Amino acid sequence: MIEKKKHFAREEKTVLVGVVTGEQTEEQLNEYLDELAFLAETAGVIAIKRFTQKLAHPDSKTFVGKGKLQEIKNFILKNRDIELVIFDDELTGSQIQHIEKELAVKTIDRSDLILDIFASRAKTAQAKTQVELAQYQYILPRLKGMWKHLERQGGGVGTRGPGETEIETDRRIVKDKISLLRKRLSEIDKQSFTQRKERGEFIRVSLVGYTNVGKSTLMNLLSKSDVFAENKLFATLDTTTRKVVFEQTPFLLSDTVGFIRKLPHHLVESFKSTLDEVREADILLHVVDISHQKYEEQLKVVNKTLADLGAAEKPTITVFNKMDQYEVVVFDEWLDDEVKQDILKDLKQRWQNETQGNCVFVSAIAKTNIDLLRQTILNKVREMYRIRYPYKAEFFY
Repeated sequence: MIEKKKHFAREEKTVLVGVVTGEQTEEQLNEYLDELAFLAETAGVIAIKRFTQKLAHPDSKTFVGKGKLQEIKNFILKNRDIELVIFDDELTGSQIQHIEKELAVKTIDRSDLILDIFASRAKTAQAKTQVELAQYQYILPRLKGMWKHLERQGGGVGTRGPGETEIETDRRIVKDKISLLRKRLSEIDKQSFTQRKERGEFIRVSLVGYTNVGKSTLMNLLSKSDVFAENKLFATLDTTTRKVVFEQTPFLLSDTVGFIRKLPHHLVESFKSTLDEVREADILLHVVDISHQKYEEQLKVVNKTLADLGAAEKPTITVFNKMDQYEVVVFDEWLDDEVKQDILKDLKQRWQNETQGNCVFVSAIAKTNIDLLRQTILNKVREMYRIRYPYKAEFFY
């Protein structure tokens, strides 16, 4: 019987740990740690210190070197209110066990943190089942190291998952639970598939993008609905679909879960049914937070994920959101209006070229260029109707 651990309202304090290997630069690591800190904040944890180390290869026992681990331990001993250590990369069960034994505090990795956030955000039976399945798949190869901290009484980040009243070391039991959850999810998926089939022959448009780029806010604007939107990562887990009509032309608009770097593959596998909304879409609205310092890298992460889903070739409108924030971030006070306009012109021309004209620059919060976005979507939807249902297209004008 699965028991959910109580999650205390008080905020935990944590330290973040990252390693620079040959695969990434120090600058990239700092960016990943910025994102890890945001993930921690989303989970209700405050990161008060970061530790980084350059290594050719992570240590097989403790991931970081002995000296760095001792440095982390000394900091924790001086700051007794630290209850958690979060590593930016996946740890094995053995590594978790060795690190916790040395540091004497709960230790989790980026994947465990993301799973914890998903567990707190899951509202529907489908999302809860998907997350629970991903958690058990994550735990299975880490049984030796994981059951120890799952057993602990109390709560907090990293223990919100499938907690147990006593330690289960039997791998067969976990596999049986995974099998049961897969069957349950399969039944839910059949219901979701039936619901999608019942939507008829409407053109389907799906919002995709990196997490926290403003998809849900745009969804609310375009569909005049009330989809939950928040300035935190993974505010939306469940796919929300609304029927929208622009100038007598109907179509279905869906909001989907945001993508992120190093998204646990168990989550991608578990959320395949949710991502079917992307696979079955006729048109994608790829929303990009252009005010983010690394928006181009985020755009590439999403494009790679879409390619992995087999959806990279779908007709796509790239929506560069948060243009109001972009101007705040990029423009200095001393720049005159003419220079600002030249910068904006060059930016827009560049992306017009790279997207073959399939892009729009908007601000969902300031409601800038929303009418242009609506018209761009309408044109693409009507074009799709002409191609797919030429005998019906005349009714949508």
